[in-house]
Amino acid sequence: MAALTIERDGQVLRVTLARPERRNAFDAALIAELTEAFADVGDARAVVLAGEGQSFCAGADVEWQRSAIDLSLDENVEDALRLYRMCETIDRCPAPVVVRVHGHALGGGSGLVACSDVAIAAPDAVFGFSEVKLGIIPAVISPFVLPKIGEHARRYFLTGERFDAETALRIGLVEEIAADLDAAVDRVVSGLLTAGPEAVREAKRLIRERPAGEEAAQLAARLRAGEEGQEGLRAFLDRREPGWR
Repeated sequence: MAALTIERDGQVLRVTLARPERRNAFDAALIAELTEAFADVGDARAVVLAGEGQSFCAGADVEWQRSAIDLSLDENVEDALRLYRMCETIDRCPAPVVVRVHGHALGGGSGLVACSDVAIAAPDAVFGFSEVKLGIIPAVISPFVLPKIGEHARRYFLTGERFDAETALRIGLVEEIAADLDAAVDRVVSGLLTAGPEAVREAKRLIRERPAGEEAAQLAARLRAGEEGQEGLRAFLDRREPGWR
């Protein structure tokens, strides 16, 4: 892939935006490659999403935006759907996604952050939903951003202002700020690897689907009676490490 580097590091899949000369801004190729990369992560127990160079992702590439000026309405719809499908594929990735944010994460870059399960930002990271500054709106990424930042969108979607990592933490766009990003990402990933692989994937699905009543009870019972649940409970009672560790 030209716009990404993908590396399997044991049980961890590392996906890195690799257009540093363009601050990892989106274009059609990067959107297609990200969609493909997250469509099948195999048995990876965690996926780390990062960016090369000075920024995580500076939003839409200028040349890509220039080419969109002459698109018809139908072509614009298809273009927007490709971006939506990319976000949806990352959001629905069965393995937990940890994003490493540094430099700029603007527009769709902030959308990528919202699609992750755990976002860790550098203290000097800069965020923003700047679409209104261009006379457009963050409609495509909104289904993924709104569950994260809620009512705070009433300010940041409307003003298009940039905001710092502390603000991103306060409004729920990121979960942690760390001066040593790599150490923080490794700590979170190590924690994920201590949990049951099936349990983590089922927990992620649980958050998305929110079953209740009989359905929730059936799910809990299935996991408890399953091979992984039995191993985890027995290991706890026997005061030993479970087999997946």
